[in-house]
Amino acid sequence: MTPNMSQNLSPIPDAIPPASAAPAPSLPIPAPARPPAIDTVHLTKRYGALTALNNLNLRLEPGDVFGFIGPNGAGKSTTMKILAGLLQPTSGTAHIMGKAVADNGDFVRRNVGYMPDSFGVYEDLTVSEYLEFFASAYHVPRKLRKKVVTDVLELTDLKYKQDAFVDSLSRGMQQRLGLARVLVHDPPVLLLDEPASGLDPRARIEIRELLKELQRLGKTIMVSSHILSELGEFCNKLGIIERGRLLVVGTIEELIAQTRANSAIHVQVVGDPAIAADLLREDARISRVERANGQLLVHLQDPDQHHAFIVEKLVSKGIGIDSISREQIKLEDVFLRLTKGIVQ
Repeated sequence: MTPNMSQNLSPIPDAIPPASAAPAPSLPIPAPARPPAIDTVHLTKRYGALTALNNLNLRLEPGDVFGFIGPNGAGKSTTMKILAGLLQPTSGTAHIMGKAVADNGDFVRRNVGYMPDSFGVYEDLTVSEYLEFFASAYHVPRKLRKKVVTDVLELTDLKYKQDAFVDSLSRGMQQRLGLARVLVHDPPVLLLDEPASGLDPRARIEIRELLKELQRLGKTIMVSSHILSELGEFCNKLGIIERGRLLVVGTIEELIAQTRANSAIHVQVVGDPAIAADLLREDARISRVERANGQLLVHLQDPDQHHAFIVEKLVSKGIGIDSISREQIKLEDVFLRLTKGIVQ
């Protein structure tokens, strides 16, 4: 270093002060994901050699309305009793809103409303007394019971029957009273086993409208029924169970799409249908052709393909067509095609 060079060097500061900057904005903390309202894993129930419920895996999110479809003895009631804490499974687990049913009885009773397919009533009580009794059993505070009972009576359209004795009610009104009973503690999860069983058409409509109102209130509902067309009106998910085994779960559109793969194009031709059938069997786009009641039932390799080519093929060969239409798949068709009608 040359003399006096160090005098030309600037001293190095001990630290460089940071540049002033606005504090970074804090990121919003995401809300924790809600657990499923109902969740079963490998749920199984056996009675000796009989398997009433076989390895059931089912997940329902909060706000789902699930239609549980199956013949008598399929396992619907067994499932609901386990979810309500009334029956212990042989193996597997069931959770309500993230809590294991087997270990959280008080939580399940507070958050689940279970309506069996048949329930006892108290003949010497009026409708209001009946509901007040259950409000007390569910520990609804005394000062709130009158209002709670009034609210559920209005919701179920039983206000005008509040002073009637329970045993004087018609079957339909008793079913509505059963729904009112499971609502007195305002549970977020409802398990309704055949709520429209044995009702006349008007009473079924009233129950259906009540379930739609409960859906609008945000309840998670599992409802079993044999009235398939009505389930399709308000359920966002459906499940078909047979002999204790859950065969399929999905939306109505998904179940119908699955069944449509086996649906047929109905063709009514002018003249001999055998000639038309032989002609269509030659087409690679067609998997098979059947004859039934004077019509041709044409099954396509691709069920989503439009059937216009059938018309073109037949007309080009001079075969007239009276009518042609795709088979309309209904919920009843889905049920019949996916089940075997076997009961336990």
